Amino acid sequence: MLENFAFYLFLVLLITMLIMLAKKIRVAYPVLLVLAGLLISFIPGVPPIKVEPELIFIIFLPPLLYEAAWSTSWKELWRWRRIIFSFAFVVVFFTALSVAVFANYFIPGFSLALGFLLGGIVSPPDAVSAGAILKFVKVPKRLASILEGESLLNDASSLIIFRFAMIAAATGQFVWYEAAGSFIWMCIGGVGIGLTLAYIFLKMHKILPTDPNTDILLTFIAPFSMYLAAEELHASGVLAVVSGGLFLSYRSHDFLSSASRIRTVTVWESFCFLLNGIVFMLIGLDLPEIVNGLGDTDIYTAIGYGVAVTAVLVIVRILAGYAAVITTLVMRNFITVADAQSPGWKTPMIIGWTGMRGVVSLAAALSIPLTLENGAPFPQRNLILFITFVAILLTLLVQGLTLPFLLKKFPPIDRDFVRTEKEIDYEIQNKLAQVAVEKIRKDYADKVDSFPTLKDQLQKYENQLTSSEIIINYAEYRKIYIDILETQRMWLINKNREELLLDEEIIRKHLRILDLQEERMNMKS
Repeated sequence: MLENFAFYLFLVLLITMLIMLAKKIRVAYPVLLVLAGLLISFIPGVPPIKVEPELIFIIFLPPLLYEAAWSTSWKELWRWRRIIFSFAFVVVFFTALSVAVFANYFIPGFSLALGFLLGGIVSPPDAVSAGAILKFVKVPKRLASILEGESLLNDASSLIIFRFAMIAAATGQFVWYEAAGSFIWMCIGGVGIGLTLAYIFLKMHKILPTDPNTDILLTFIAPFSMYLAAEELHASGVLAVVSGGLFLSYRSHDFLSSASRIRTVTVWESFCFLLNGIVFMLIGLDLPEIVNGLGDTDIYTAIGYGVAVTAVLVIVRILAGYAAVITTLVMRNFITVADAQSPGWKTPMIIGWTGMRGVVSLAAALSIPLTLENGAPFPQRNLILFITFVAILLTLLVQGLTLPFLLKKFPPIDRDFVRTEKEIDYEIQNKLAQVAVEKIRKDYADKVDSFPTLKDQLQKYENQLTSSEIIINYAEYRKIYIDILETQRMWLINKNREELLLDEEIIRKHLRILDLQEERMNMKS
C-alpha cells in the first residue's frame, strides 16, 4: 500500500479539485467524480483499485449514516413518517420484487432467488448520493425531508432482503417464518442496540471531564460501536447507527457545550466531505475489475440487461410516488395525515426521479461470495455485479444531470414556507432581541447601571427592535461590517508578528471569534 501512497494522495487532491469544479460549473459533484474515476481507470499503469465490501460496510457506511442522522430534523422525520417508512420499506420490497420477476423472466439463468438478490442490491436509493444531490439542487423542504429520511432507512431494509435472498440462492431453501422472525429481530434489535449505546455515550459525555477534542473523539467512536455491536448480535447495524445518531442529535444541547457543537459540526462536515468524494471516485475506479469479471458474457448484452433493470427501478419508483399520493388522498378521510392537500403531479415525479444508487449497492454486490459451500461458482455473480454498476452509473449520470433541469422546468409547490427564509430569519432575530430585553429588564434591572457592558448590550437589543435600517440597507451594511472584521483580523495578525513573547493561542482565539462573526453574517445574507 505504501508504494501507491503518492497515487492515493493525488486522488484526494483530484477529488478536492473536482468538487470545486463541480460548484463552479454547477454540476452535482458525484457525477464528475464517477466520470473521473472511469477515465483514470483506463490510464495505463494506474494501480488496480479493488473495492473491499468490508471496507464500505465498516469504514464508510457508519460515519456517513451517522453524520446524515445528525443533520436530519427529527421533527420533519416524524411529520412525514408514514411516507418515509413506506418508501424505505414497502417501496424497497416492491422494487426488489419487480426486479426479481423481471430478471427471472428475461435474463437467462436467473432464478427467482437470484432475482431477489439483485433486487435487494439495487432497490435502495443511496443516502450518500441523495445527500450530495440535494445539497446541490433547491427543492421544497418537505421533499428534502422525505428523501433524506428515506435514504437513512432504506439501506437497512435492502440489506435485510439481500441477506435472505443470499441464503435462498446459496441453499435453495427459504423458510418464511424463520425469515420473518429474523426480520423482526434485525429491526427491533438494531434500533434497541443503537438507542442503548447512544444513551451510554450521552452519559459518558455528561459524566466524564470532556472538552471539545474528547467530545469529537467520542462522536467518532459512537457510530462504529453501534454498527459493530448490532452486526455482532445479528441485528441491523444500519438501523443501530441511524437510531443512535438521531437520539444523540436530538439531545446534543444536553451534553455538548457550544464550543464542542461548533467544532464537532466542522470536523464531521470535513471528514464526510472527504469520504463522500472517495466513495464516488471508487465507483468509477472499480470498472476494470467489474468488466474483467464478466468472462465469456457478451458485454453489450450485459449492458442491455443493466439498462433494462435501471428502467425497472425508475418506473417502479415513479409509480410508487403517485401511489403514495393516491393512498394519502384516500386515507385522509380516515386518519390525520401530514398534509391533506393534493401535491399535484410534479412532486411524485420529482420523488421518483431522485432515486440515485450508490456505493452501498456496489459493496453489497461485491460481498457476494465467489463460490458456494460445495465449491461451485456462485451463480451469475459477475453479471449481478456488472448490472449493479450500470444501474449506479446511469442513475447518477442521467438523473443527477437532469434533476436540476426537471426542477426548473416543473418546480414543485412549496406549501410549507410562504415567506422567504430571510423574512423568517429577521423575525427570529427580533424575537430573540425581545426575549433578551425582557430577561434583562426582569431579572437584572438593578445591574444595568452597575455594569456598563450590560447596559450597552441592552441598548444594542433595543436598537435592533426599533431600527429597520439593517434590513433596508443590509447588503451595504454587510460589506462595511466584513471590511471592519478584516481590518481587525489584520491588526491581530500584525500584533502577533510584532510581539514575539505574545501567546499565539490568544491571538488564534480572537481570530476564531472574528471568523464566527463573519460566518454569522454570511448566514444572514
